[in-house]
Amino acid sequence: MILYIAEKPSLGRALADALPRPHRRQEGCIYVGNGDCVSWCIGHLLEQAEPDSYDPTFKQWKLEHLPIIPDQWQLKPRSSSRKQLNILKKLVKQAEQLVHVGDPDREGQLLVDELINFVKATDKTGVKKGKYQQVQRCLVNDLNPSAVKRALSQLRENRDFIPLSTSALARSRADWLYGINLTRAYTVQGRKVGYQGVLSVGRVQTPVLGLVVRRDKVIENFVSKPFYEVLAHLMTADGEPFTAKWQPSESCQPQMDEEGRVLSRKLAELVAKRITDKPAEITKSDTKKRRQAPPLPFNLSTLQIEASKRYGMTAQQVLDNCQSLYERHKLITYPRSDSRYLPLEHHQQASAVIQQIARNCSTFSQIIQSANPGIKSKAWNDSKVDAHHAIIPTLAAKQLSALSKSEQHLYELISRQYLCQFFPDHRFLETRVELVIEGGLFTCKGNQITDQGWKMLFPKKPEQFKHQNSEPNQDKNSKLNSTPEQQTDAPSTLPVLEQGQQLHCHRGELLEKQTQPPKAFTDATLLAAMTGISRYVEDAEIRKILKETDGLGTEATRAGIIELLFKRGFLVRQGKQIHSTPAGKGLISSLSESSTKPDMTAQWESVLNAISLRERNYQSFMEPMITTLTQLVAEASQTLPTGLQGVATAPTRKKRKWGKTKPKTRK
Repeated sequence: MILYIAEKPSLGRALADALPRPHRRQEGCIYVGNGDCVSWCIGHLLEQAEPDSYDPTFKQWKLEHLPIIPDQWQLKPRSSSRKQLNILKKLVKQAEQLVHVGDPDREGQLLVDELINFVKATDKTGVKKGKYQQVQRCLVNDLNPSAVKRALSQLRENRDFIPLSTSALARSRADWLYGINLTRAYTVQGRKVGYQGVLSVGRVQTPVLGLVVRRDKVIENFVSKPFYEVLAHLMTADGEPFTAKWQPSESCQPQMDEEGRVLSRKLAELVAKRITDKPAEITKSDTKKRRQAPPLPFNLSTLQIEASKRYGMTAQQVLDNCQSLYERHKLITYPRSDSRYLPLEHHQQASAVIQQIARNCSTFSQIIQSANPGIKSKAWNDSKVDAHHAIIPTLAAKQLSALSKSEQHLYELISRQYLCQFFPDHRFLETRVELVIEGGLFTCKGNQITDQGWKMLFPKKPEQFKHQNSEPNQDKNSKLNSTPEQQTDAPSTLPVLEQGQQLHCHRGELLEKQTQPPKAFTDATLLAAMTGISRYVEDAEIRKILKETDGLGTEATRAGIIELLFKRGFLVRQGKQIHSTPAGKGLISSLSESSTKPDMTAQWESVLNAISLRERNYQSFMEPMITTLTQLVAEASQTLPTGLQGVATAPTRKKRKWGKTKPKTRK
């Protein structure tokens, strides 16, 4: 018997649908027509043992116990899934061949691997133990029967994924060590200053909280100041108006700030007055042909960012609705993906997927006729696809009216991004002009579209394309997380302007502006900060390393991390804005700086990724991590968290239990 072990029941049912009939359903499994069996986990069936499992004295939280570092790691069954674990233990021992069908990511790999290893350790039958060394791996990205059958025909050796599992194991154990030890250390110290709540510390959640606390502090302490710009309103000989902006010279620097803004009103007034009713000459006019490739399909983070900006959805709402689109409706591929690329093989289905989108979604019924399935954008790249690919629509048929509003929005976003791959590049002429007026330099620029290309999929409707959440002063890396409209908003069209052309400046205009504080974080910008975390790192060497990593957390965990900080009372929402609470601020002020900044945890992700690529090993990660942890615990033990004195215990957000009836009042 071949036993297929899925990560969750929905995937198990999809597997069975792709295997021979008739099916015989039993508790916790499905036997298929050829005698093979499909069963499933329910998420993690096993979990790291609590500290008191290693030593009963650890039940009490005391500084002298820290750091707690197990010599022999223990996993224990989760109480909520013990029944399914027992079913799987029996089936694994009976099977002659095992097929690992965990989700195609690091966590999905470990989840089934740890189950198989747990059963192997307790298997005393001695029957065909070679099966544990010959496990096969099935990577399912699409739950529709045809896609599952294709995945079943392309099984790989599970041992090829040992580095991925090792990476997940190292992360799991390191998170346990970091969270257990530092949470206990700071909670014990917090009680000494009167704070009675649990001070939860985590290697990802704490730096995320630190980002918000520091942003709030900058906003709170920000002092606005005026600055000035000068515009020249010009006219060509044919009466065509346009505007150019003054570029202050080096001699003006004493009256400018570090951002290059003019702070002297008197200087700006003088320039505006001097250029009024004066001749102007074009000293440089440069027009270049530009082209812009279509944006890549979404991974989970970019989809969460876009859905937050357009529809105000939280990261967790996007993830939950995507899971529904994937598992229940089978309309999209695996949603917890960190990839934005697609396998070349998938291009063969392009025409069919495009037509299915048109049938499912009337929004694209007309414009889809311009799509060219023969086009291969840069998204089709086998070298950048391994366990999973970008999130795209499937061949499943469904009327969108049967979906919730949020599910409809997400399906349309995913479909539009996929359709972009079958339209030509957006092309335009970019003109940059320099002028001299009374010895001062002025510049202007304009674009002229020559081919709309993929941008015809993004009609500009003001109510649909308001992006109020974009990060101020982002560097070039922020474009990775911006929308197509943000990246390509073109300056206004200029008249034909040539070098040497004589013009007339009929008016100089003084603009008084105020410096603005950075905007408070929102779901979109906090996710963007987590994925582009290198922008928040000062050390140039570390920043260089972090640009190559996926940032803080993973695609699958970021939404949960943000929600956890709300649940623990460290963050609060004010409309769309996210702010830190007094408890959150007090915790960050009490921790060592290294614990509150992204440098360390993002470096962890870099090493964990290297483990998955066979470039590093388990010990090279764990040994220095334990050394650092020991130092952090020692620091915590010698420091009182005075920032929490007088702070009330953080109110935790209770999770509502749906479908529960109100208990009767006892008389």
